Amino acid sequence: MLEKFISHPKKLFLIDGLGAVLSAFLLGYVLVKLESLVGIPSKTLYFLATLPIFLVIYDLYCTRKNSDDSGQLMKGIGIMNLSYCCISIVFAFYHFGTITIFGWTYLLMEILIIIILAIIELKVAKRLIKNKANTQQSIKMH
Repeated sequence: MLEKFISHPKKLFLIDGLGAVLSAFLLGYVLVKLESLVGIPSKTLYFLATLPIFLVIYDLYCTRKNSDDSGQLMKGIGIMNLSYCCISIVFAFYHFGTITIFGWTYLLMEILIIIILAIIELKVAKRLIKNKANTQQSIKMH
């Protein structure tokens, strides 16, 4: 699977972007409607929903960028996804007393999926950066 994304990194940016759209929709619309069921205040849900929107914009930018920069861009989205997970965890513990089992389930599932995605992105980024360095070095030798 990594090889597929290494040869076509734009697909991974698109997957990430679609996931971010889904997160923004679930947090900013669905869970707000179910606030009493999940126990997360709507202000927090709206704040958490805005963060994936920025990731969508970044992902769209990355799909339009020159593929020579894909490694660094992929590393960027991986780090941003991990940062989003950390922010979500902080807010979850801030609202520890009000979050229900449904709220915890949603947040933990989302965080797990995003961490898996970020690990894939960082592995792909590492290979893309290495491949670029090897290509540049072989060009210098000729």
